Amino acid sequence: MVTAPGTERRAAFELRAVSGEKPRLVGYAAVFDKPSRDLGGFVEFVRPGAFKRSLAAGADVIALVSHDTRMILGRTGAGTLTVSEDGKGLLFDVQLPPTSAARDLLVSVERGDVAGASFAFTTPKGGDRWTFAKDGPAQRELLDVDLLDITVTPLPAYPDTSVARRSLDAARPMLPAVWSRYYAEAR
Repeated sequence: MVTAPGTERRAAFELRAVSGEKPRLVGYAAVFDKPSRDLGGFVEFVRPGAFKRSLAAGADVIALVSHDTRMILGRTGAGTLTVSEDGKGLLFDVQLPPTSAARDLLVSVERGDVAGASFAFTTPKGGDRWTFAKDGPAQRELLDVDLLDITVTPLPAYPDTSVARRSLDAARPMLPAVWSRYYAEAR
């Protein structure tokens, strides 16, 4: 897999699989204001608004398996992926294609073997801020990024993200509890 110069990838842990006529995966590829794992001498935080400009400009974001461009799950330009920023983070919803890679991934998500998500980006000038401490790792804040992809991965850099499969009909009885928990976490 070849990465363009200046491209960075980050992983997160919030993902749900949604069953139905067309299987979908939904989750958060980034959660705001939560620390990443140590990324090699620094810890990173994604701040609210970091994706706003890129999404408003109509970035053609692709959904991948472990950042592998040979395993495309969806694309905003094709209408098979939606990506938005909400109060919690970078939310995505991808309609899965009828490919063996997508079917295998769905099984791994349902089993809980793959539970994370990630994103790849470049940072425009002024898009990040660094803080250096005498003891402990440096901190990087992502303030504005050019979003390239979201990915489903078993090894996310951000432990607060997730991915899962979900059926609206099956989830409907649980929605009041889910939404009250979601709003409680958002506060």
